[in-house]
Amino acid sequence: MKTLSLSLLFAMMLTSIHAQNLIDIYKRGTVKLTPDDNYANNNDWNKVFETYYDTVHSKPMGIRKSLIITPNGSAVVNHAYRNYYTKFTPDGTYQTEFGIINSSGNRFKKTTHISGVINGNTFFTGLDNMGNMRCLDLEGNYKKTLKLDYMTSQMIPLPNGKIAVVGWVIWAKKFRDFVAIVDYETNEEQVIWEHFTDRDTPRSWGGSNTQTFHYSYTFKKQGAVSCSTMPFTRAMGIKARPKLACINKRLIIANPSNGELQTFDLEGNLLSKKKMNLLSGEISAEEQKKIQQKAIDRYKGMNPLRFAAFDWVNEDESRAAHQYFIEAMLDDYNKISEPIKKPYFATVIKDSDDNLLFFDFPENENANRFNVWVYKNGGEFICQSSFACNDYELQINPDKLVFHKGYLYGLQILKEANGVPLRLVRFSLSEPK
Repeated sequence: MKTLSLSLLFAMMLTSIHAQNLIDIYKRGTVKLTPDDNYANNNDWNKVFETYYDTVHSKPMGIRKSLIITPNGSAVVNHAYRNYYTKFTPDGTYQTEFGIINSSGNRFKKTTHISGVINGNTFFTGLDNMGNMRCLDLEGNYKKTLKLDYMTSQMIPLPNGKIAVVGWVIWAKKFRDFVAIVDYETNEEQVIWEHFTDRDTPRSWGGSNTQTFHYSYTFKKQGAVSCSTMPFTRAMGIKARPKLACINKRLIIANPSNGELQTFDLEGNLLSKKKMNLLSGEISAEEQKKIQQKAIDRYKGMNPLRFAAFDWVNEDESRAAHQYFIEAMLDDYNKISEPIKKPYFATVIKDSDDNLLFFDFPENENANRFNVWVYKNGGEFICQSSFACNDYELQINPDKLVFHKGYLYGLQILKEANGVPLRLVRFSLSEPK
């Protein structure tokens, strides 16, 4: 018994030291990411990620692949539009490709990306067009389907067998953004936060459309085309939807639109609400005019008959749509007078010690900077840091970077690669020497 107690004490000391070291690394200002040469070193990436260069409607699909790490350290890569997933062993070795097998032993014709792992043994997917969330064991065998009747932007597992969801719906005159907790066993939902935004009628429909920098033209017979010209503006709903994280059995809702942090228990009861001590940037009126003028010039240079490629659009209507976009953009250009406020942060990544890293919008390409938030005294920011990596072009988002047991796993682009540049990589964190 004494030996067991000493072993437990030693393990607790190691955990404490590791957590302290991770915070200490952040506090030094820059974190060096060093690839583990022994991880995933025997894979033929040209075969493993052979779909990297696939396109759909001329849009590259390789950049839409995403990463999930299971509790035992295995990695699973989602392939966006394809009905299969790639699984790697805990040491990064390619293991298999699998699809979701239904109760009849057949593979589902179409599935969506895996969003997370619940109860330590069950994958759950994003929603398909019919609102189906497939649930499967870690080998790909179907278990059950949950149904949600809205669109989602984020879903995370909670330690009590529930799933927290950021959802949104379009009503006749409003957009509703909300956060709900979904019970895996019963499919029952509890909305714990919501926000409503007025819905404007597009100018091409005769409406006022006070949402500047967003344009939509509806054709007489069918269909419509739309575009936006200005960053950090949104035509539908809240400017930037909330981000979720689970820390110390607490659900955190971080709102980038107003800088508010709310903490809930796992049953959805609000425990605290506070404002982040972060500053949001802005786009000056002068910079907006440069961006808008660039969009106007680009549209003026387009073929006014391009919409006639649709069978239901004639040349006269194509010219009318082309002219509408230019005139609406010019109208908005002349209205520019005030700065546009940026969201308070770009994204959030939770590390393996339950700290939250709030990333700023980068000022320069391939730059990054994050603020470290720890859950103590109601939550506080303790330092600012950044990631540095010589070998990879870092894509900073939780679909591409996942912490697990002190390592940072990534689905990243190797700078100097022959063939397919995408890699599954495991980084160790240290201070630069």
